[in-house]
Amino acid sequence: MRFTVLTLFPDMIRQGLSTSILGRAEERGFISFDIRNIRDYTTERHGHVDDAPYGGGAGMLMQADPILRCYRSATADLPKAPRVIYVTPQGRQFTQADAKMFAAEETLLILCGHYEGVDERALELLGAEPYSIGDYVLTGGELPAMVMVDAISRMVPGVLSNQESGEIESFEGNLLEYPQYTRPEVYEGLCVPPVLLSGDHKKVAQWRREQALLRTRERRPDLFAKVELNKADRKFLQAQAERSADES
Repeated sequence: MRFTVLTLFPDMIRQGLSTSILGRAEERGFISFDIRNIRDYTTERHGHVDDAPYGGGAGMLMQADPILRCYRSATADLPKAPRVIYVTPQGRQFTQADAKMFAAEETLLILCGHYEGVDERALELLGAEPYSIGDYVLTGGELPAMVMVDAISRMVPGVLSNQESGEIESFEGNLLEYPQYTRPEVYEGLCVPPVLLSGDHKKVAQWRREQALLRTRERRPDLFAKVELNKADRKFLQAQAERSADES
């Protein structure tokens, strides 16, 4: 899979994506990065890529022309126009389901905004889809772009050494991941749950499912409301409710 990122800070993107799992995946050819500096495509003699917004207001706005020139150069060798993502606080919330969906693309182009945003005409001409990683404002789109690339890359076959670890983790089936433990068995008086030491894979799987249900209900009730409960889930949760009622 090819990720093309249009940005004013290419070094920031390269440094963020060239280490750890993503760096190794790029070396092995499972993913590739094409990082373009939008400033290289301006025709303004001082290298400016921004200007004051029409109608007034605080701050500066990224101009459409450098962005479109950058986009056309980056996509000139592609057989078809790629899907374009614009990272912005105004976008729809990026989710794990989106990461899996985008991982099916051969090429994904991400536009990083800066200053007070981007001339709306650039977004219209690119057919850009607005996405956000959260309800807060950052100084630019570079950090959200790296977050999205990381999440999407984990869903690309071959990127993870054990593909299962990308399929059984938080947010799969709208559940948060269950608690996990490693050696030693006892640490400062706290013990690993006995079921994890039993060697009974069926019981371990059941315990993990139950713990994921409890954790999601406690921490993310919005996600829990979307979980498809099976008969065993409902029986377990009913027993938990009855136990809590007895204790109160």
